[in-house]
Amino acid sequence: MYINDVNVIFYILAIIFGGVTGRIVEWAKERLPENKKIITLEYLKKRKRITKTTIILIIVNAILNVVILYKYGIQETLIENLELIKYIILIPILLIVFTIDYKHRIIPNRLSLTMFEIGIIIAFIYGISNVAITINMLLGMILGGGIFLIITLVTKIIYGKESMGLGDAKLMGGLGLYFGVSNIIAIVLMSFLVGAILSIILLVTKKKKINEAIPFGPFIVISCIISMIIPFGIIQNILMTIFTLGLYK
Repeated sequence: MYINDVNVIFYILAIIFGGVTGRIVEWAKERLPENKKIITLEYLKKRKRITKTTIILIIVNAILNVVILYKYGIQETLIENLELIKYIILIPILLIVFTIDYKHRIIPNRLSLTMFEIGIIIAFIYGISNVAITINMLLGMILGGGIFLIITLVTKIIYGKESMGLGDAKLMGGLGLYFGVSNIIAIVLMSFLVGAILSIILLVTKKKKINEAIPFGPFIVISCIISMIIPFGIIQNILMTIFTLGLYK
């Protein structure tokens, strides 16, 4: 049986892999803020029963894996499958970023470094067949990290404090390797748009107070997932319509 030209067995494997990595996400969100290894035998022996948060993370990770598999499919060569592979790898990392930054307002350097390491390897593999893709990924890294670094430095000079942490700049730099120039610009714009909308909702529902800092990492994560799933052309048209107040056609 095939779904969108992909054997159903691959969807089952995607769900299983999503479940396993979803569990690891749960462990990571507890261990990384304490600068501890994610998995150790001692920690596994002390693990408590599965919580509601664990179940949610497992389900979300599995669903996203299936959606990504459905969109990109299984291709004939490694190069053609890199789009699928890099996003399947990126999803659990993004979920870890979301959970840790929302709770602790930090993005562990270990996460950003892991993203850079994997991204560089993928960029190198792309370069074997198409150097232009590799250059685009590297420029995306520079642009993504650079934009947020400039925002951080400028706001610190003007207001005397950082509106965003350097962790956000490192995160965007790493993400630039996965999404390239055009998509990382779209993600930057979406992040501020999603941030504005969700911040208003959090304030109205009194989940956050007006003087309480709201972490930006989760907004970046949501924007990345949107970018993975929705075609760039559609995202571009929506963003241009919003930011030009409907003047863009």
